[in-house]
Amino acid sequence: MAESGTDRIDALDPEDRKIITLAQAGRARVGATEGAAVRDTDGRTYSACTVELPSLRLTALQAAVAAAVASGATALEAAAVVGDLTVVDEPSRAVVRDLSSGAPIHLADAAGNLVATEV
Repeated sequence: MAESGTDRIDALDPEDRKIITLAQAGRARVGATEGAAVRDTDGRTYSACTVELPSLRLTALQAAVAAAVASGATALEAAAVVGDLTVVDEPSRAVVRDLSSGAPIHLADAAGNLVATEV
């Protein structure tokens, strides 16, 4: 029997479920294409949504990592992206890997069901 997205998210660490929930809530609050959240190695969390301005475009994960770095984070424990994506795009993956080569990146659908985890 295949695992459902709900089963997979229930198997995650509670702190990883928390960043998925933060990403989901941020996305819903502003109606963004995607939401993201990251947790640094001190346990602090940062969330953001897609930024689409005429002069600035950031994926939600790029914006969340930027917020973490601007607050002094030097490494990440985990990241999450929520939206209608089937894979994490390379620019988003790259900013996480700039800080932590082994941090899991969780991808969830708009309902918060886990779709995939990249390590």
